[in-house]
Amino acid sequence: MLLSRTADSLFWTARYIERAENTARLLEAATRLSNVGSSSEQVSNEWESAVLATGMEELFKERYGEASARTVVDFLAFSEANPSSIRSCLEAARANARSVRTAITIEMWETINAAWLELKRYRTFGQSRGELMEFLRFVKQVALSVDGIAHRTMLRTDGFSFFQLGSAIERADNTARILDVKYHVLLPAGDRVGGGLDYFQWTSILRSVSALTAYHWVYRESLKPWLIADLLILNEKMPRSLASCYGNVTRHLDSLSKTYGRQGKAQRMARSIHSEFRNRDIDTIFHTGLHEFVEDFIGKNNKLGGTIAEQYLF
Repeated sequence: MLLSRTADSLFWTARYIERAENTARLLEAATRLSNVGSSSEQVSNEWESAVLATGMEELFKERYGEASARTVVDFLAFSEANPSSIRSCLEAARANARSVRTAITIEMWETINAAWLELKRYRTFGQSRGELMEFLRFVKQVALSVDGIAHRTMLRTDGFSFFQLGSAIERADNTARILDVKYHVLLPAGDRVGGGLDYFQWTSILRSVSALTAYHWVYRESLKPWLIADLLILNEKMPRSLASCYGNVTRHLDSLSKTYGRQGKAQRMARSIHSEFRNRDIDTIFHTGLHEFVEDFIGKNNKLGGTIAEQYLF
């Protein structure tokens, strides 16, 4: 069995790598959306919504004030003052991975370390959209490589379970935030739900979570908000859906309970959240309020992360 500090470092290595990728996907979506104007007179707010999705709006306003392509990209990608920027996440992932070199494989360490060294090439907001998109592709590729290496090279021990728990909890948080922001922030007043702008925004959101092709395979219909929500919340076949993430959370917590010979509050909480997805349908969620459902989930997901820490990592 692992020392608690080793388990903690594995858990947070995964979370920081996942968070870096999620932020890159969020910036990619904002960049795509910024290229489409609104038919209303309201100023486009895709950059502000990107900050809102990270939950860091207070720190952003304190340091930058107005949201623009330059300020948001600098804050979310490169700012050392933002603990959740891509730069900060890769730095924290590297520090955690370095502290547990003997618990991860050589390939994983080399990939994370090389990503940190390569990051130094991208110090500030690029002068062109192409340079920014190249940087975001780099970050996504790093995360995909680390995830693949974990599945292909790590022993299926408690260390692997802590790593996968970190990834699943962080991924669920991001999917919930990006879905909530689209539903409540992006569409400007005066633009029609179901209109051209709305359609393009939903397409960009699906692209940001690599789910556009999956949507057409599952539903074989034009984009509909309630079906997109169904895919990203309830469909366990979609790897970034909340239900799928919590299937993984429950499975790895159950594995830990067998390894350590006992169950606790974390297992009970994860099963309760997972059962909510299995016992609900999308019509009920929309009837009671998508924003309320997602906001409640984010709170529960954060609470579970704290409970896992109390149970295993302290």
